[in-house]
Amino acid sequence: MEVKNTYNQEGGLKISMSVIEKVARLAALEVDGVKDVSVGTTGVKGFFARTNLPKAVGVNMYGGVAEITVSVIVKYGCRLPSVCKAIQQSVKSGVQNMTDITVSKVNIIVSGVEAVEM
Repeated sequence: MEVKNTYNQEGGLKISMSVIEKVARLAALEVDGVKDVSVGTTGVKGFFARTNLPKAVGVNMYGGVAEITVSVIVKYGCRLPSVCKAIQQSVKSGVQNMTDITVSKVNIIVSGVEAVEM
């Protein structure tokens, strides 16, 4: 699905939703304390029982402005509010800098915590 069309004398530019999702995912992974960008798992039984698995990164466009939702797994021992704020800033600046699409909101879902082996 195309998101942004830009046309001028030299030609056109179309940016797909999957590109915005990929940029947001990579920006979130750059933040200290983020183990993975994932919706987590509910075990093998839960994995096979669900047919419509949610996406780890979702983008909704409202009048040319993006609202992004990112599900993350954080490292144990990290302060969640600080990590989430850093993810929001990284995703917003990353998407806006690479695509020129305004990001109004970045929602973070902490879907898991990295298990510590003892």
